[in-house]
Amino acid sequence: MKHQDLINACLPDWQTYITHPFVMKLADGSLDRQCFLHYLKQDFLFLKQYARAYALAIYKSNSLSDMRKALPAVNTLLDGEINHHVTYCKNWGLTETDLEAEDEDFGTVAYTRYVLDAGMSGDLVTLYAALAPCSIGYAEIGRYLINHENTKVEDNEFASWIELYSGDEFQKSIQESTEHFDQLLAEIPLDSQRGQQLINVFRTATRMEVAFWQQGLDANKQIDDRDKQ
Repeated sequence: MKHQDLINACLPDWQTYITHPFVMKLADGSLDRQCFLHYLKQDFLFLKQYARAYALAIYKSNSLSDMRKALPAVNTLLDGEINHHVTYCKNWGLTETDLEAEDEDFGTVAYTRYVLDAGMSGDLVTLYAALAPCSIGYAEIGRYLINHENTKVEDNEFASWIELYSGDEFQKSIQESTEHFDQLLAEIPLDSQRGQQLINVFRTATRMEVAFWQQGLDANKQIDDRDKQ
């Protein structure tokens, strides 16, 4: 089995994730600012939990080699993606302290705790199956957007987001982690009970990625509903 087998097993959900309206609105610059800002706040909180999950991968590893391969992902999250969020949000007058004080939406809680629970209750491969839709998916989205005919880089206030995930540094880090994941999957038959269990974990995490995009897209409605209460 390889990671592509997991993608192929839930292809309709995967395509919905990769080409979600939130993503396409990012590409052409038409996404509502408040929706993007809400997404950034929630993604900041998500990435904190995601970094914890990769730290858990070190704990779940049985060899020094597996431990070393998990460490770069933690560093990429803490020094790359999270810093991007903090820097970007400064444009709206939000500090790291403001972001950390933000309440988690239900979708954020559900997704991050699902990943952590999969890792706590399962082994290293199960944890990576839960983590993979985010890492592999964002790399694919980055490549997809940078080559899409409707993507605007100039005069697009979301261009730095596209450039981050399409950039060589992020793409290289995901390629390396995906190769490691494929090595762990290599001896697991796709049609085995174990293979099907990993497919279910991967599919569930992919569906949660779709819900996370939708949560961002629905942010204005959520804000209006809160204001009316």
